[in-house]
Amino acid sequence: MKKEQQVALVTNASDYAGPPAVAALLDAGFRVLAHDDSFVDDIAWEHFSNANGSVERVSGKNVELLVEAAWAVTGRVDAIVSNDHFPAIHRPTVDASLDDLRQTLEKLVVRPFALVKAAIPRMRQQGGGNLVLVTSCRTKLPMHGGAIPDAARDAANALARSFSVELAPLNIAVNAVAPNFLYSEAYYPRAVFVDEPEGRDYVRTSVPVGRLGRPEEIGELICFLASTQSRFLTGAVIDFSGGWPAAATRPGTTDD
Repeated sequence: MKKEQQVALVTNASDYAGPPAVAALLDAGFRVLAHDDSFVDDIAWEHFSNANGSVERVSGKNVELLVEAAWAVTGRVDAIVSNDHFPAIHRPTVDASLDDLRQTLEKLVVRPFALVKAAIPRMRQQGGGNLVLVTSCRTKLPMHGGAIPDAARDAANALARSFSVELAPLNIAVNAVAPNFLYSEAYYPRAVFVDEPEGRDYVRTSVPVGRLGRPEEIGELICFLASTQSRFLTGAVIDFSGGWPAAATRPGTTDD
């Protein structure tokens, strides 16, 4: 009997872990539905789809309509990758605005919460599924002026843990991939951290592995969490940071 093709939805697919997630899922045989606010522009969609083969575009004016549109394609979605990113606002708290906080929480906490909330009844009806939240481990070493993104990322990781407890009886696994020092134009753009010697040196001295994470590496991890049938694996927040923030010892470095 031929195995039914699995279906995955990837949100905010154009940046951060979106492109490698789409590529890895396609390589694994998934039917991949991609959503991004930029895809309302046909040129942006054409550029993305040309780079990603058989990926399909889905859209919705809000998260609830997006979930409805995704399930309408084939009647089921086996995995959702909530790939959430927003410019990290770094400034002293006295200079930060409440609007900065609200916008960050909306993108990094409210939207994934709404996405999961909308998907629960449909995943329950189909007998289960996998939810993968792409968050951050940046709060392992808080930065001066980073209260806003730190609060949002900690909240998103807390969502993954709490969702996992609530949804485990429904055969829905919830896990998070928490990167830092992942190459993406959203946070570690090539022009600064790859092409410039100063940026490369910053990465080399900060990350025990000595380099940025490669997109295909996080794609492999996301694909595993999206495809595994081991729903006993739930509630994990997996750091993807090359050993950061542990101190690295490499040739040419000292403990001074």
